[in-house]
Amino acid sequence: MIHFRTGDGMLVPAVTADQMREIDRIAVDETGPNLFQMMENAGRNLATLTIDLLGTDWREAKIVVLAGTGGNGGGGICAARHLANHGANVALVLADPTGLGEVPRWQQTIYENTGGRDADDPDPLQPDLIIDALIGYGLQSAPRGRFAQFIRWANASGHQILALDVPSGIDATTGEAPGEVIQAAWTLTLALPKTGLLPQRTGALYLADIGIPEKTYRRANIHYRSPFGASYVIRLLATSS
Repeated sequence: MIHFRTGDGMLVPAVTADQMREIDRIAVDETGPNLFQMMENAGRNLATLTIDLLGTDWREAKIVVLAGTGGNGGGGICAARHLANHGANVALVLADPTGLGEVPRWQQTIYENTGGRDADDPDPLQPDLIIDALIGYGLQSAPRGRFAQFIRWANASGHQILALDVPSGIDATTGEAPGEVIQAAWTLTLALPKTGLLPQRTGALYLADIGIPEKTYRRANIHYRSPFGASYVIRLLATSS
């Protein structure tokens, strides 16, 4: 079993994919925040971490965001927009532009009004950093089509990858990979770590606050105490027992 702690030793509970779905459901149906708010918080935190990881030369660095069709993809599109708004050199590549859900589609509409670029094919791009926002915790089977193609491209590129929530291709509950899987240098997981975030899969692991209140976790029978303090993104350490 994997245990997650903050740098000062505070234990942070981990959840399965089903538990995270229930937390999301309670938030959307009962307590708030709504999906757009959570996606916005995820994307902004992802953009902030990207800038921090790139360091002082972040404006010169080339960033490619690989985005899927669901909430994870929407968070990636949102991050691309925040990066573009701040003057970063960012290109967005959608795995399935016609399959975007309602909220991710709205994120794309906002992104189109920034200075960020769109690309249909990542092959000609030469990024310094790749953001993986393809699948997230909703993995149902081995990635296929352009999703699998983009994972292979990212891994073969030789460039470091920052994954959003769960490296694409990993079962968020078990840590197993039924097919192609992102080889992440860093992972920014959302709200709570997932039980399948094995250290050998995630690279350096970070946790982002997406605005879910404590009452939501209580309704989902999760014992929760905020680990964030004055920060919205914190580093997590994983240990096994």
